[in-house]
Amino acid sequence: MPELPEVEVTRRGIEPYVAGRRVERVDVRTRALRWPVPADFASTLARQLIRKVERRGKYLLFEIDDGWFIVHLGMTGTLRVLRHMAEPPAPAKHDHIDWIFDEFILRFRDPRRFGAVLWHPREAGDVLEHPLLAALGVEPFSPEFSGTLMHRRTRGRKVSVKQALLAGDIVVGVGNIYASESLFRAGIRPTTSAGRVSLARYDLLAAAVRATLAAAIDKGGSTLRDFVGSDGESGYFQLDYFVYDRAGLPCRVCGAPIKQIVQGQRSTYFCPHCQR
Repeated sequence: MPELPEVEVTRRGIEPYVAGRRVERVDVRTRALRWPVPADFASTLARQLIRKVERRGKYLLFEIDDGWFIVHLGMTGTLRVLRHMAEPPAPAKHDHIDWIFDEFILRFRDPRRFGAVLWHPREAGDVLEHPLLAALGVEPFSPEFSGTLMHRRTRGRKVSVKQALLAGDIVVGVGNIYASESLFRAGIRPTTSAGRVSLARYDLLAAAVRATLAAAIDKGGSTLRDFVGSDGESGYFQLDYFVYDRAGLPCRVCGAPIKQIVQGQRSTYFCPHCQR
């Protein structure tokens, strides 16, 4: 599943093409995504100028004069920029929506159809008030995110520190891969109760989250199954994993075998020596 780095890589790849450009038309071939694409979506966006593309958590926010359309990549979704001079590239089976510009197409592909394309009109208020966005935690690169915030919000919580990271109500975008990697960098065992982690260790974790996500963005995200960037290129952060998907392999720091356990039906990887 694309996590925050993959979504940010997609945003950075798309924005130079679409910001300040006018959508000539929209072709919706499949409305039955995670939530139905609005029936009037194509007519709403036709000839509209896209002002900018932003990200909130794992959601991409495309602003036009009348509001925003929101894209979530789900588990297998991608947004690709495809150049064309005359005849647009023919869509494949899982290519559900095209935003057609003068010299290129922005194409949404999603084999499993767990992604979403939604509309938020301006009269409904700011897009950050949308029900899917309003309750999200802070952005990991924002000044509001800190060890102090995590320490304060986890007092009395018995859930594991990894599950607290994944919940998204404190900080957004730290999915399964990057939670394991961040906890390793901070030297915190993922099974530790969130309420027992000290402020000093949460300071380390906040720094580790930022460093992990920044490194992943710099390397184009992680490509495990379906993810490619807007240019079709795969990310390669997975080559630098310390623990994720390395069960039984030696720790890159101490040489101890990496362990794998299951937490909340998700695989967790950690080093029993480096993470205490």
